[in-house]
Amino acid sequence: MYPMHFVPILSALRRHRAATALIVLEISVTCAIVSNTVFLIQDRLSRIDHASGLAEDELVRVQLTGIGEKPQASALTAQDLAALRAIPGVRYAATANMVPFGNSSWNTDISPIPRDPDAINSAMYFGSQGLLEAMGAQLIAGRSFTPGEFVAYADVQAEKAHPPSVIITRGVAERLFAGKTPIGQPLYVWGKEPQTVVGVIERLARPNEAAGRASAAYAVVLPIDVPYTVAGNYLIRTDAPRAVEVLAQVSAALKRVDASRIILGRQSFAEVRKDYFKQDRALALLLTGVSISLLVVTALGIVGLASFWVQQRTRQIGVRRALGATRGDILLYFQVENFILATTGIVMGMVLGYAINLWLMHTYQVPRLPAMFLPVGAALLWLVGQIAVLGPALRATMIPPATASRTS
Repeated sequence: MYPMHFVPILSALRRHRAATALIVLEISVTCAIVSNTVFLIQDRLSRIDHASGLAEDELVRVQLTGIGEKPQASALTAQDLAALRAIPGVRYAATANMVPFGNSSWNTDISPIPRDPDAINSAMYFGSQGLLEAMGAQLIAGRSFTPGEFVAYADVQAEKAHPPSVIITRGVAERLFAGKTPIGQPLYVWGKEPQTVVGVIERLARPNEAAGRASAAYAVVLPIDVPYTVAGNYLIRTDAPRAVEVLAQVSAALKRVDASRIILGRQSFAEVRKDYFKQDRALALLLTGVSISLLVVTALGIVGLASFWVQQRTRQIGVRRALGATRGDILLYFQVENFILATTGIVMGMVLGYAINLWLMHTYQVPRLPAMFLPVGAALLWLVGQIAVLGPALRATMIPPATASRTS
């Protein structure tokens, strides 16, 4: 297809302004919407794949509550943990005030200096001895807590005790102690006096914080021994192949200690993750369906328009064949014509897509659309357009030269 052949294509499109404008508009709207939906799908999928920092394949979570306030809650918690650790296949068991993807969140402002107006907000985990081991959190610097560092939650609340140490995530270390070792540094987390940083873990996901945000990496762990009536969670780390077997025995083990408790739920951590991201998966599927539907509708529009133009140009095609045009020339004519339409629509669609993203950012706090997603939408439209026009174009190549003399 030589450049001079663009002139008859453009002339033909000008003679069908209404149809041309409609298909260009359809392509532009599809490009704008598909570019944004592909980005939103990717954003949701990245949330679903958000790393927790836990040994998820080995974890079981138990949620429970008591009936009223139990004065012997701490003693019952110790008995519970002993009963859970006695289940075959259990390696560690501990209370936890919250878990990643658990739909509850304890947060606090932290800083190396007191009353810092620029303190960062961080998730705050605490639980009984062995919590980090139960989680399977990866220690990358320093040490874990010693038994002597744990203080009772009730004493901390009454200001009779103060947690002496803290373990932080790599995200907190990089944010607050950039350029120096965080081990041994003071950090104000709980109370008027600082805690001392004794360890750094690679990652511990912050509940209810979207993946990709810097603050999602901010979490600290304190040695505060909390009873089940406050924590509400038992984390049990098992031998991975025996997780299902352990789950089946959890309720009976806890009931033997105190039958009055209400066990709200017991799940593998895979189920915890699945439940938490259920809406994200549903939205990703919905947006995928919308994108596919728009692409199909646009493809059908291109097929319909191309078929109509083939019918209208039967005599013109026959004349071109009689003058020596090959079937390849006819095919290329329609492919180039569609490419021009698609490109015009895509350029308009990119502008519209950017405008839609600005509206979504302002209205729904959606992240800014990365520039790379506009070419993704464009490539999809170009591909769909060329495939859609292929059928009508191939039919056009079958028109014989003799048609030029038979068609009035």
